[in-house]
Amino acid sequence: MEALPLRLGLTMWSHNNWQQSFYGSGTKPAERLEKYAKVFHTVEGNTTFYATPSISTVNNWKAATHDEFRFTFKLPKAITHQQMLKGSKVLLKDFMQIMEPLHERIGQWTIQLPAAFGPEHLSALKQFCALFPPNFPIGVEVRHPEFFAKGEAEKALNHWLIESGYDRIIMDSRPVFAAKPDNEAIIDAQMKKPKVPVHAIATASHPMIRFIGNPEENKNYDFFAPWLNKLPEWITQGKQPYVMIHTADNIIAPELAANIYRMLQDHVALPDLAPFPANDGNSQIQMF
Repeated sequence: MEALPLRLGLTMWSHNNWQQSFYGSGTKPAERLEKYAKVFHTVEGNTTFYATPSISTVNNWKAATHDEFRFTFKLPKAITHQQMLKGSKVLLKDFMQIMEPLHERIGQWTIQLPAAFGPEHLSALKQFCALFPPNFPIGVEVRHPEFFAKGEAEKALNHWLIESGYDRIIMDSRPVFAAKPDNEAIIDAQMKKPKVPVHAIATASHPMIRFIGNPEENKNYDFFAPWLNKLPEWITQGKQPYVMIHTADNIIAPELAANIYRMLQDHVALPDLAPFPANDGNSQIQMF
């Protein structure tokens, strides 16, 4: 199968509010991943950040997906946040052994670092990444302000990522921070999501954009407009970007992602998405 020019995905594959709009009313929770993977190309595996799954769960995830699908699992927070990557060799080995059935379906292993992980910890990141085999698909998400200041700290990080072939994950949280904090979902998102500058740099072959959208769909498209030029540019250079769409409550995330993908198709040749399972083969995209 020819490689996809771009991979589109969401932050999750299971959401109760998608039962009618995405999955179809007869879908059981255990069937959601299989239906999700027939439409989207990837998913952000947030679940592994909070708890390591059982081997039976990992095997179920493998059975529900196909060989062309890709997960971008986060490493456990015990490694990235509690231990700040130090002394984590055994924890990492144990986690990777449990995840082994899915190793061939990993787009990126995401190392999401806390805001406290600053330039003084860069050597710990380098030592930690040395534990992985060569050419291992790694994405690094930093949140410390110095890594966005365009100074020596950011230059050192980017240079090392480029040299190592690791992707720097790009957080675009502008839409959610532009929203009025007038409901619980927005307030919660603005408290938890990092408000960092958007630096559209591709340090390796699979630049990932985490686009944190506004729950009101039509308030997202102006913010996404610059990506309509940058993503085709990267594709022309032979890169395969990952576009991960979130919203504060994720209720409209499938529709927002599908509409964004349709907009991208006006700028670069991309294969059509399959219809949402709930639509029984009918076009699921309702443009604004």
